[in-house]
Amino acid sequence: MTKLTLALALLLTGSAVAQQSTPPTPAPAQNPAAKTSSQDPSTAKARAMLDKMITALGGQAYLTYTTMTQQGRSYSFYQGRPNSVGAPFWRFWKYPDKDRVELTKQRDVIYIYNGNHGYEVTYKGTATMDAKDLDNYLRGRHYGMENVIRVWLKDPATLIYYEGTALADQNLVEQVTLVNKADEAVTIGIDPNTNLPLKKSYTYRDPFDGLKSTDDEIFANYRPIQGIQTALSIVRYHNGLQSAQRFLNKVEYNMPLPETMFDAKVTYDQYKLQDKKKR
Repeated sequence: MTKLTLALALLLTGSAVAQQSTPPTPAPAQNPAAKTSSQDPSTAKARAMLDKMITALGGQAYLTYTTMTQQGRSYSFYQGRPNSVGAPFWRFWKYPDKDRVELTKQRDVIYIYNGNHGYEVTYKGTATMDAKDLDNYLRGRHYGMENVIRVWLKDPATLIYYEGTALADQNLVEQVTLVNKADEAVTIGIDPNTNLPLKKSYTYRDPFDGLKSTDDEIFANYRPIQGIQTALSIVRYHNGLQSAQRFLNKVEYNMPLPETMFDAKVTYDQYKLQDKKKR
């Protein structure tokens, strides 16, 4: 399997998943950004902005969806320059920690993530994912927008700050930073006009080389889908250089996804055959 193909799979994952052990409940009447205790002005302003952002994204519909499917085309880059003509992809995500990405027109290159395990499935069989590639995926999942909003923001130990204004892809944004109890930070750039997130950024130390790196995501071309504002264009940067881009042409939420889709022993063809027999 080429590094390019794996890179295409990795860029598709990690941005729309959470790491809770139980599904979210749709019961709360308010957004998790709401807080009634006394706050300093910076925290109060930041929380109010996050509350508006969540409402703009879809409120409870955004906070509680349990599955997501995507179709589109992805592109990878090397040192900021495109190194592929792109590849079609299909993605299936199930809350809280199951993910499946199918690549190529034949959909015969499959990456499956189940919990903290990752697998590559091809005509050659099933192989455990390389440790560094899996670490990159799990990091993306940990810093993913849904995980930050559903998990970090609900934790009373998380600190929240207003960071002022900045530019995100030539758009003015207001920045909010969340710092969790592990001292990990994520900064979200919010459009002051639409209240939608346009940028997400985080810095980390790579456990394999010990160097600090910064990953950014730019979100654009929002469209309402089933009550959820969905970015159909996502660009990723690594240390300031563009590393990946994807365009979505179809997204669905809360579609039933069988557990067999996330079983690394079941290939795509086997799954389709099983699905056909059930009908």
